[in-house]
Amino acid sequence: MERGRILPAREAPRRSFLKTALAASGGILFGREALAGDKAILELPAHSRGLGQPVAARGYGLPSEHEKNLQRRQSPGLTRVAQASVSFTPLQGLFGIVTPNGLHFERHHQGWWDVDPAQHRLMVMGMVKNPKVYTMDDLMRLPAVSRIHFLECGANTGMEWSNVAVPTVQYTHGMLGCAEYTGVKLSTLLDDVGFSKSSKYILAEGADGSGLTRTIAMERALDDAMVAWGMNGEMLRPENGYPLRLVVPGVQGVSWVKWLRRLEVGDQPWQTREEVLHYIDLMPDGMHRQYTSIQECKSVITTPSGGQKLVGKGFYNVTGLAWSGRGRITRVDVSVDGGRNWRTARLETPVLAKALTRFNIDWVWHGGPAILQSRAIDETGYVQPKLAELRAVRGTRSIYHNNAIQSWKVAESGEVANVQVR
Repeated sequence: MERGRILPAREAPRRSFLKTALAASGGILFGREALAGDKAILELPAHSRGLGQPVAARGYGLPSEHEKNLQRRQSPGLTRVAQASVSFTPLQGLFGIVTPNGLHFERHHQGWWDVDPAQHRLMVMGMVKNPKVYTMDDLMRLPAVSRIHFLECGANTGMEWSNVAVPTVQYTHGMLGCAEYTGVKLSTLLDDVGFSKSSKYILAEGADGSGLTRTIAMERALDDAMVAWGMNGEMLRPENGYPLRLVVPGVQGVSWVKWLRRLEVGDQPWQTREEVLHYIDLMPDGMHRQYTSIQECKSVITTPSGGQKLVGKGFYNVTGLAWSGRGRITRVDVSVDGGRNWRTARLETPVLAKALTRFNIDWVWHGGPAILQSRAIDETGYVQPKLAELRAVRGTRSIYHNNAIQSWKVAESGEVANVQVR
């Protein structure tokens, strides 16, 4: 649930750390003092004295009414047409690494459709020996795999290139999700049709109104890419590409083509609209970078984060997410003084390749100003850059692939705001 305050961590911290935290917060009341006047514990509530809802009262389970404020949301004024827009994942209210299907961000180019799977087809053609058209039944009879991967839009954090633009982590980093995808490996399909060994690329085409097409390098197609129908144990949701989408781990989300209808094998990039006009990086000298698909190592603190408020001095669990399109996260450092000093956070298991990794670190807030930052390092040795370091190479006029360190300023009042530390 999106809350306007931060509560102390429920998990029991180390004994010595707890002692320090209690001293900073004035201690916690125990025994009779804690019970005095607290009707919530002294009197049995109605739900302890009555008959609850029957089993299967809801054929498909729903979140609690008390959590209804936790929703993916659209940023007002971001696009002219809602069908070609984005909704953002509420990262500040999630736990672990898996994003619930109903909260996973959306990015559409011409709106979403609920496609009849019985009528959906996938054609594989081009430089292959045996072009084929697959039904959903055909695909789901093939050997399946299930893997957890993050999905990030290339424009995630894009509004922050030149200055602070949005207040909360939902809008700065919310074009991000992580799910368990189930499907058939793309390499299995390519072997099935007998792809040419001299081929170098694949064109993926979606069945939405925009006719979205993207070029995928063959080495990536033969690595860990898959054609997926499942997401977090159930069929894909319509807004996530039901009944079929491409999954290309580590690569920007636009290449994860939804409502996948065609794969064409070829020997050169197709130079499609979304590769020469959009999803390109404007450099300081006016040149464009193309085919910069990899989502580089990145992290963000989700709590405390912008728009939240610390309710008092004492112990807090600082938590966030880290990810890299090149493999596993090996370390996350956290600073509470704007990057002058760093401490290494705990990486919570599982730590998977090209998946979100949850990190936590203990912090005692003494009531003064603070600037919270996280810095991720992946298994290639790549270190998430400072904002000034990234701008020195990329300038401030870009949109895509902003993986700079994010800063949250904690005021003496406990209010947390988005700031930029160069």
